[in-house]
Amino acid sequence: MGVRTRMRGSAVVAGAALLAVVASGPAMAADPWRPRPGTLYISDLRLGDGIGWSAPPVQRQWGASYDCLADWPVEPPEVNVWHREFSTAETASAEQKVVVFATEAEAIAFADAARQNYADCPRRQNQRPGITATAYDHGVVDVEEGATLQGMYTFDSRAQERPDFNYLWGVGRDGDTVTLVRWSSYWGAPPVQAWKNVLRTAVNKLY
Repeated sequence: MGVRTRMRGSAVVAGAALLAVVASGPAMAADPWRPRPGTLYISDLRLGDGIGWSAPPVQRQWGASYDCLADWPVEPPEVNVWHREFSTAETASAEQKVVVFATEAEAIAFADAARQNYADCPRRQNQRPGITATAYDHGVVDVEEGATLQGMYTFDSRAQERPDFNYLWGVGRDGDTVTLVRWSSYWGAPPVQAWKNVLRTAVNKLY
C-alpha cells in the first residue's frame, strides 16, 4: 500500500508538471513582446553642463504623452514599446521612447508621422492665448537609417514664472525600430550639438 501511494503521488506530481508545461507553452509562444532593443544609459546624457541626471529603469508601454505628442498617436502602440524618463535636480527633463514594428514600412511611416507632428507643434502652440512659439530644424544626424533633430522655443506672456521653454525632439530609425528622444528645459539655450550626440548614441544602441 505504501508503495502504491508513493507511485500514485509521483504520478500526480509528474502529471501536474506536464500540465504546467503544456499550459505555459502556448502562452509563451503567443507572447507578442520581442526582446527590448538597447536604450540610453544615464551616463549617455553628457551635455557638458555638469548637471547630473537620474532615471528609473526602462518600462514597458508608451508612457505619459509629452509636449507635442499629447494627442499623437491617437492609439499608442501597446506592445513592443518602451520608455524611460530622465530628470535633473535643476530645470531639464528628458525621455526616450523605443517602438519595434512588424515591418520596416510601418517604422518609416511612424517616424515620418512623428516628424510631421513635431513640425506642426508651433502652429498649434501659437493658437493658445499668450503663447508665442518658434520652430527650429536642427538638421539630420548621420546614423543607421537616419535621424533628425527638431526644436521649439515658446514664450508665455501670461506666466509669472518660467515664461520661456525650449524643446529638442530627436527621431531616429534602425530598420523596423524607431526611437524618440526628447529634451526640454525652462532655463538656458538648448544643447543642440550635445543632443545630436545623444540621439546618435540612442540610435546606435538599438542594435
